[in-house]
Amino acid sequence: MNPLAPYLLSAIFVGGGLGAVARHIFGVWLNAKSAIPMGTLLANLLATAILAWATTRFAEKWPDHTTLQAAIAVGFCGGFSTFSTFSADTHKLMASGQWGWALANVLISVLACVLVFALVSGGLRR
Repeated sequence: MNPLAPYLLSAIFVGGGLGAVARHIFGVWLNAKSAIPMGTLLANLLATAILAWATTRFAEKWPDHTTLQAAIAVGFCGGFSTFSTFSADTHKLMASGQWGWALANVLISVLACVLVFALVSGGLRR
């Protein structure tokens, strides 16, 4: 498969747009309701779980559906998860003097996402 084929790039484009809109909605609904940016955290956790599923279970069960896998893994998960927003949210916490919440945000986000990926990908490979 050509990784720059127009149909593949179009699928990634659509998936990315859907993921970005979903992340925006999570942020609007949840970020203002807690000390740490919960919308960003939950979007990243869910995107990590979906990515783990798409790159393990989906890839094993439907190996010929590479365009759909790319739309989900690269497009949707890429648009839904966000390291840049996570970084900006953490910086806002630090800039407002909330160093403890900033550190908690970093630790929870990184450790939880790695754990979620390990659990989903490990659990699906049995």
